Parts: sequence; C-alpha cells; structure tokens
Amino acid sequence: MKYTVLTLFPEIIDAYFNASIMARAIDRGIVEYRSVNIRDFAFDRHKTCDDAPYGGGPGMLMLSEPLGRALEAAGVSPRRPPETGGKEARRAGAESGDGKQRRVVCLSPSGRLFTQALAGELAFSGELILVCGRYEGIDQRIIDLYADEEISVGDYVLSSGEAAALIVIDATCRLVDRVITPESLEEESFSGGLLEYPQYTRPEEYATLKVPGVLLSGHHEQIRRWRLEKRVEKTLALRPDLIRRGREDGIFDAETEQIIQNLEARAKGCGGV
Repeated sequence: MKYTVLTLFPEIIDAYFNASIMARAIDRGIVEYRSVNIRDFAFDRHKTCDDAPYGGGPGMLMLSEPLGRALEAAGVSPRRPPETGGKEARRAGAESGDGKQRRVVCLSPSGRLFTQALAGELAFSGELILVCGRYEGIDQRIIDLYADEEISVGDYVLSSGEAAALIVIDATCRLVDRVITPESLEEESFSGGLLEYPQYTRPEEYATLKVPGVLLSGHHEQIRRWRLEKRVEKTLALRPDLIRRGREDGIFDAETEQIIQNLEARAKGCGGV
C-alpha cells in the first residue's frame, strides 16, 4: 500500500510515518509513503499557495495552479474539463504499479462520511493520494479535474487537512495485510455492527473495582458469550443507531439478535426506552 500526501506542512506527515506501527510497516516493506510539498510547485519566490476567493468573503483559498502541478508531479492526470464531457465520467481510479486502483481523495467537510466500511474499501487500493486543504478550502476546479472523491472525517470543521488525512491513513493502514495481526481486527468496535466489549488487565482489583469473574474462569465459551452480550449492551446504550443499521442490513446472527431482544425487553421492564 502506498500513501502520497499533498500538503503545505510535510513535517506533520513525516513525523507520523516515522513512529510506531507506521514506521514498522515501512521498515517491513508493507507500506510506502511520500509527502509532496505543494509550495515546491508555486510560481513566485514567496511560494504563494493561497489567494482571496472570487465573489468576496472571508478567508483565503488554496490556488489551483500549484496544487494542480503537484498532483501531476504525483502522476495524476486531469480529466477532461466539464465542458468537453469529462465531468459526467468520474475518474474510476488509475492503476498503480501493482495493478490495483489508485484513488485521489480530497479531504473536505462536504465529502462522503468516512466510516469503518469505507476504510476497508480504501485499504485495498494500490495507492491513496490524499490532498490536504487549508484556509477556506481549495479551488473547486482541482476537485473537478483531479479528484476521485471527497471524504469527510466527521461533521465538524478542522483547520488542518493534514489531521483529516492522518485519520484516513491510520484507519486504512491497520487493515492492510500484515500491518497488524488479523486476530486484533476480529472483534473491534464496528466489526459485525457492534462496539467492542470492555477490556481488563492486571491487577485483578483496582480502586476497589474487580475484574469480572467470568474473565478469570478460563471457560472460553462463557467468556465468548459474556463478551458478545457486553458488545450488544454497550452498543444499545451508546450507539443505538448501529443496532438499527445492523438490523436493516441483516448482519446480526440469531444469537446476537436474541441478545438484543432480551436486553431491549429488560430495558422496557425497568422503564427504559
């Protein structure tokens, strides 16, 4: 998997890839990355990359010319301008060197919401080219000509497209084969439509709170059942929308659905919702 990040602040990206899991993945040859400094493609001696928006308004926009040049240096060709019919034929994603698809993503609060499912989809790309916005955003023509899609990491506004890019990188990289052990991915939050169960380690008692006895029993089936019940309980309490979505999509097996029904009935009996 290769990550190419277009940014005005490459030191932010470099620091992230030089630490922890990411550094180990690079050392093992599983992941590649490069940060492209957009300022290197500015025309003037001041390396100007922003200007006031047409039509007025607060803030500054990232200029199209340096960013377009940076994208082309990263190997991305513009699609045909809209007036020639290019807008309708969205970029399908050029092939990267290993035959997989290369995706060009602009990080934007107006983009498609980033989810675990989307992270899994992107993790199978050959290369992600991530465009980090700053200021009030980037010239729309860059999106129209170069981007495959816009992605938002949440319903809030960041001052740094780099922060959003690192979220996408972290969530996708850990799903790339051999970056972390497969077992670590099996019962995480959002896998199977549920949040993760509570976890405990030593000591057995901390501040008068004890580790649940079932986890000390050594009885694997009881532990499995307890963890599933806790996943459902936690999801119902904190993210009932995930339960609704899971039911609509039909992803829960009979055991999980029965636990959901039991907990819902218990809540109603106690006056809950």
